[in-house]
Amino acid sequence: MMERDQSFAQPFVRPSAAVVSGYSVSFYSLFEGISYFILLAATLMALFPIGMAIVNSLKTDGEIMNNILAFPAVIRFSNYKQAFELTHFLRSMMNTVVVISTGLAGIVFFGAMSGYKLSRTRSRLSGFLFGMFIMSMLIPFHSIMITLTRVARIVHVQGTSVGLGLIYIGLGVPMAIFLYHGFIKSVPRELDEAALIDGCGEFRFFLTIVFPLVAPITVTVIILNTLWMWNDFLLPLIMITDSDNYTVMLSTNILFGQYSNNDWSAILATLVLAMLPMVSLYLFLQKYIMKGITEGALKG
Repeated sequence: MMERDQSFAQPFVRPSAAVVSGYSVSFYSLFEGISYFILLAATLMALFPIGMAIVNSLKTDGEIMNNILAFPAVIRFSNYKQAFELTHFLRSMMNTVVVISTGLAGIVFFGAMSGYKLSRTRSRLSGFLFGMFIMSMLIPFHSIMITLTRVARIVHVQGTSVGLGLIYIGLGVPMAIFLYHGFIKSVPRELDEAALIDGCGEFRFFLTIVFPLVAPITVTVIILNTLWMWNDFLLPLIMITDSDNYTVMLSTNILFGQYSNNDWSAILATLVLAMLPMVSLYLFLQKYIMKGITEGALKG
């Protein structure tokens, strides 16, 4: 009887860890597969317009009108030559380089110094000024566009590449201060004290010690502002009046307004030419962008 009773009193057997783990692995694999599918679909949707622009830039206007999705019957690189000549691409490129160089010099210089000083100064005034810089980033450009145009005309910076670069400095410094302010907090304050004991001035200390240490965020500031100034169309449109000072983006607009029947093959070829330098720059330096943004926003 005792043996029979023991046979009915078997303990409850729980599912093995291997079974539970198997369900977890299967669910994780399914979730991972769905995630990759969504990311792949989003990537294709983002790259589709770029691919269509490249494909149609090699067609004739007739082929573009007949079927925009078809591949060209004969590849026509002459479209790029035509676009290069119509937009005076080299001249526009030089104007854009002048604008970007002027803007970057001021944004990096003033942004780094201001971010360092505001980060190292603990006072209500410092906090108030930093808050004002951050608030200025929230103001839409369209709300100050007319006022900015009138001010630029009064101070005689409207219509020139250097003047356009100076305006970009004022618009780009707040974001640079925000990034530098967070990143410089990671620089130990003991360096400041050691430099002060050795008789090093604050400006010299900033240039020789602090600025080299914040190179990652400097690269990020340079890349982000280069992309912004290169692709910007509205500000150059209202500031540049002489076609000899047109930027690359303004030169692409010539093909839309100059001809009654738009030459779409030349237009698309111009857009591809304008896109290639920044796409190449971004692909080459994208890791610095993400690193600098995350460290600048989270440190301190």
